[in-house]
Formats: sequence, structure tokens, C-alpha cells
Amino acid sequence: MQMTNIRQFCAHSDSVNELLARYGVKFGIYKNNTFKEQLFPFDMIPRVIEKDEFDFLERGLKQRVKALNEFIKDIYAKKQIVKDGIIPEEFIYAGGGYLAQCEGVPPPKGIYAHISGIDLVQGKDRNWYILEDNLRIPSGASYPMIARDLCRKSFPSLFEQNHIEENRNYAKLLRKTMDYVNTGGHTVILSPGRYNAAYFEHSYFAEQTNAHLATGSELTVENDNLYFIDYSGKKERVGAVYRRISDDFLDPMNFRDDSVIGIPHIYDIYRKGNVALINAPGNGVADDKGIYYFVPKMIKYYLGEDAVLQNAPTYLPFYADDMRYVLDNFDKLVLKDVAEAGGYGVVFGNKMSRTEKEDFISLLKENPRRFIAQEVIDFLDIDIYENGAFVPRKADLRAFVLMADEPMVWKSGLTRFSRNPDSFIVNSSQGGGFKDTWVKA
Repeated sequence: MQMTNIRQFCAHSDSVNELLARYGVKFGIYKNNTFKEQLFPFDMIPRVIEKDEFDFLERGLKQRVKALNEFIKDIYAKKQIVKDGIIPEEFIYAGGGYLAQCEGVPPPKGIYAHISGIDLVQGKDRNWYILEDNLRIPSGASYPMIARDLCRKSFPSLFEQNHIEENRNYAKLLRKTMDYVNTGGHTVILSPGRYNAAYFEHSYFAEQTNAHLATGSELTVENDNLYFIDYSGKKERVGAVYRRISDDFLDPMNFRDDSVIGIPHIYDIYRKGNVALINAPGNGVADDKGIYYFVPKMIKYYLGEDAVLQNAPTYLPFYADDMRYVLDNFDKLVLKDVAEAGGYGVVFGNKMSRTEKEDFISLLKENPRRFIAQEVIDFLDIDIYENGAFVPRKADLRAFVLMADEPMVWKSGLTRFSRNPDSFIVNSSQGGGFKDTWVKA
């Protein structure tokens, strides 16, 4: 894009963000018994990825998601990767994502990770690095979809001049995934309700895919089938549930018995193959930050291939050699609590006081399985438009891979950026903003 066009495009920034707020494109946070909604600030300058570069990413993302699906399938069945010594047993059963209830319960069509959100960063060396795999309830695809729609209406000539891949087809890919595993009946999007952080996305995708938006109170299990009850009391059989509530709260009869947002016995009929759950329960065993370390080995083990996309250089204090490296290079590393998400539990060694460092190292030695350490990747800065000027900020990319008979990579993505010039944390829950991602056609 020419600089003149960018400035003209950015002149619409306030009006587009006002429309996003009017449509309810917000991010909700429930913390300390208080629900707070905040705008998810949108930056008009898109991240542009050339076709050849995205083709490379697409190849690596498909490979990674295939291997992760094979891993989950293996762990809840033969556990051959553990028996062969590729991954220590402790990393399976000590992680919070492993669910014993999922043992021996294959999902419809054998698909566990129907929708994967893979977080990447591009370093200043121009290489792409995987930071995290999100296989439970990855969110965020709706934001660039609606933002681009509004931008197209505000400045149509820019989209006519630039040949970019369409991003409105995400709903089509999602519907294909839903239909592929549907066991017979309607498809619903199960939401915990209005106070969920991503409620806008739940309602948006229900509209885009022509699925029912439902809460747990509108679904019931009868005669080994799941039914949606509409406002008139009419019951319709459900064959697929794109659930946006966590495993723990899905079914009070099988998981947390204090859940008031789940559906009693839904897991029992899932176990019998009478309904598909998207994503499958138990996926957390594969997106644990400790398991992340082993994904390149999984790719080699299950697919017989070298990983196309690199992990960030990562160390497991669980191993004595890695612990020594972490202690010797503490100030150069970023340390992450494997049980945390959303940018929480991330600390930089060089930002700690001496006392904080000593306390953290003590905690690390007591529970080495709880943390991973990574080299700090110097992200490639990309420009955002702030107060009438272009300023560089750190940004990542969440790519979305959907699975039907084959993995499908959405030719777009959610680019999140830090609004703090001194921060590498881009998460929306930490005050970050987002951009559209343009893939050149």
C-alpha cells in the first residue's frame, strides 16, 4: 500500500472503532468477582503477509496440527509415545489438561482438535517461531472478520487496489468442520452466557454459520440424545456442539459437580458417539506449555518428518541439564507458568529484583515441572497508527487451523499487538489491541 493510501485509510480509524463498539466487539474480563468489559482496540494498518510466505506457514501449521491430533489420540488410547520414551510420563499425568475421563473415548471421525489457534511471532531474523498451541477453546477469529467488513465499507477502493485473500470464508470452514463430525441433527454453539469474555464471538459465529446459540439451560439429554429446546418448548435433536465452555464445567455428572452452566450427561452420550463436541474434551493434554517442548519430536514420531516451523528455543527445568542452563542464564530468559494463560504467569528474568529472583528460583527448584524457560525472541516490530503517527510495536499472529477430512488453514489471522512500547505481552487481557491480517493472493 502506498503511504498516501495508508494515511487516508487510517483517517477512518475512529469511526471504525466506534462501529466495533456499537456492534459489541469488546473483550470481557471476570476477575475478583467483578465483570468488566473493555474495548478491544483495532488498528487500521493491516499486517501483510506475502503469498509465498503464507504458503510456508500453511504447510507448517497443517503438519503441526496433524501431529497434535495424533498425540491426543495416542495418549487416550495406547500411549505409545510414552512407552517409547519420547515424552516422560510425568508430563502427561501431572499436567492440568489431562482428563482420565477421556481414556478410551474416541471422538466422532477421530478428530480431537477441530479448531486450533496457533500463536506465532516473526523475529527480526525474519524467521517465524511457534510460541503456543491453543487446542481447547481458541478465540479471536471473529475480530478481524468484522473489522475487515467495516473497513471495506469505509474505504472500498483500497480493497479493490490490493489483491488479498478473502477472510469471510472462515464461517464456511467452520461450518464444514461442524458438518463433518455431526452425528445427525442441528448444530449449536454452547456459550456460558453474556458474561463470558468472548460472548460477542459466540453470537457472531452462530449468526455466520446458521447454528443455534444456546446456553446449558436450553439443552437437555433424553434417551441417549441431545436436544435443543427453543422458546416455544419445541425440541430439536442436536448432532454437534461447538462448545465455548471449559472441560471442567461441561457436564456436572462427569466433571465438576458444582457446574451450573453445563449439561448433565452430555459426556455420557458423547462417549456413546451420539453427539460431537467441538473441540473434544481432554485436548488440554496437548497444549500444556510443558508439552509444547516435545511437539517437534511428536512430528518426527507420528509423521516421520522434520518440523517445518520452529519452536522458540525452550528449556525444561525438569531436566537437570536444562535446569543448569536456566540458572546460569536466568537474566536472558523469559519464564512461563505452564498452568497460566492470557499473558499471566509470564516473567522476564532481567526485570526481577534480587529478592524476586531468589524467591522464584526457590519455587522453580521445588516444582520444576511447573515452568518452562525460553529465549527472548526479538519480535519484528510492526507499525500501528497512534495519535496521528506511525509507531512500532511488538505483535504476534494467531493462525487458525480447522479440521475436517484434512486440516484447513484460514488465509487470514488475528494479529495482536502491545500498546505498551516496552512490552512483549500482546494479549487482549493485558491491554493489547488487534489488527487485520492480509494474505496476498
